Amino acid sequence: MTESIVERTFRREDWYGEELTDREYVDCEFFDVDLTEATTRRVTFTNCVFSGVRFNASRHVDSAFLRCGFRRCTLFDAEFTGCKLVGSSFTESTLRPVTVLGGDWSFVGLAGADLRGVTIRDVRMRETDLAKADLTEAVLAGADLSGAILRGARLTRCDLRGSDLTTLDPTTVERSGAIIDAAQAMIVAQALGFDVRG
Repeated sequence: MTESIVERTFRREDWYGEELTDREYVDCEFFDVDLTEATTRRVTFTNCVFSGVRFNASRHVDSAFLRCGFRRCTLFDAEFTGCKLVGSSFTESTLRPVTVLGGDWSFVGLAGADLRGVTIRDVRMRETDLAKADLTEAVLAGADLSGAILRGARLTRCDLRGSDLTTLDPTTVERSGAIIDAAQAMIVAQALGFDVRG
């Protein structure tokens, strides 16, 4: 049975190392809660607000943060495996070095985020806002970036192999040393106006 918690406010609570399983939080608010080294498994947060929450070294498996707002949160060394963050947004939050493996991060607001050195693999990121995000030396591999906003993003030495780059305008990003595969090179060349022939 899934335990449901609705419209609760949590302030300055110590959940260090807690293991949360099969729970559902709806319209809840979390202020200055310590979730360092906590684990969530099959936990769903819907329309929740996280402000000043510490997610450092936390682990999240098959969990969901749907339409949630993260403000001034720290996610140092946090890991998300098979999680959904559809419609969530991050502002003034520390997101590195975060690891995301699989899952759905579509429509997530990451504009201007410092994502240097993060690892994101095989994640659905349709229409995710990465405008002016710094992905220097990050791994953004195997991601579905269809419709993603990348204008002004810094992709310097970013590993993009296997990601969908069909909507990328290479003239609007910093791309020095970015790593792509042969199929992507064709797409980028065409976006630059080249007539690629065998």
